[in-house]
Amino acid sequence: MSATKIGVLLVNLGTPDQPTTTAIKRYLHQFLTDPRVIDLPRWQWLPLLNLIILPKRAPRVAKLYQQIWQAEGSPLLAISQQQKIALQQRFNSQQQNVVVELAMTYGNPSITAALTKLYQAKVERIILLPLYPQYSSTTTASVLDAFYKALQQQRCILPFDVIFSYHNHPLYIAALAKTVAQSKQADEHLLISFHGIPVRYQQEGDYYPEHCQQTADALAQQLNLSNDQWTLSYQSRFGKEEWLQPYTDETLLSLPKRNIKKVVVICPGFAADCLETLEEIAQENKRYFLQAGGESYRYIPALNANSDHIELLYQLIDEKLS
Repeated sequence: MSATKIGVLLVNLGTPDQPTTTAIKRYLHQFLTDPRVIDLPRWQWLPLLNLIILPKRAPRVAKLYQQIWQAEGSPLLAISQQQKIALQQRFNSQQQNVVVELAMTYGNPSITAALTKLYQAKVERIILLPLYPQYSSTTTASVLDAFYKALQQQRCILPFDVIFSYHNHPLYIAALAKTVAQSKQADEHLLISFHGIPVRYQQEGDYYPEHCQQTADALAQQLNLSNDQWTLSYQSRFGKEEWLQPYTDETLLSLPKRNIKKVVVICPGFAADCLETLEEIAQENKRYFLQAGGESYRYIPALNANSDHIELLYQLIDEKLS
């Protein structure tokens, strides 16, 4: 057992506290005012956000959250808590002097609150793990911004390490492949859907699309799929700007025209199921596909708190401990 007490901080995107218009407006305001997410000039963006987008979008998003809300609250938060508990138990089983905390970039629990708990536990070093397999300036970098800001506010001088990505880690690919193999039928086409970003971000140097392609290629190779048995696409575009293509919704509309009428979908960029998977992929896009002539459509859940995923997270952190 190490004499040095290590703090592990898991960070995911975030979630509203309740599925209400007020709570979602508060959450979306924090999310959409992050310049990493929307980099338009503030004078141009803030009036548009506050006067048009939030009043229209918050009530609509509230209805979507109400469809997936659980007794434990937001699925993302409930699953993330399960991940934290399981990972802590994994370290405890090895008698490792590690304290695991959970935070969200937007909403609660905040990074500041999680850091306070780690300080109170008297950790001597922190390992930061953003729960984004593929690096992007819109996600991982936002975690880093918020983490650095919290460190400065609390005048923390503890040493820390960051796990920037794990898009092609063998255990990650193996865990994804196992979930697909357990679910996919031989006659089903595999759609690998990632969250999109504006094309302009890629042109400015964000290598997120490269990470997504590498993940998809490695997954297809692990499953021994030929090129005509799987497709990569990008979901969740927002606004009028061009985003990474092909778009997931348009892809699903086109597949039946190519006589691909049975589809199974996986979203490897999400470490935990959330609105974008449980509603957008599992419900909304299923309707698109079936209405376009598809016959069978299934969504493969995220890795969530399954044992292979916890082992992956454990190994990612353990590699930083040595």
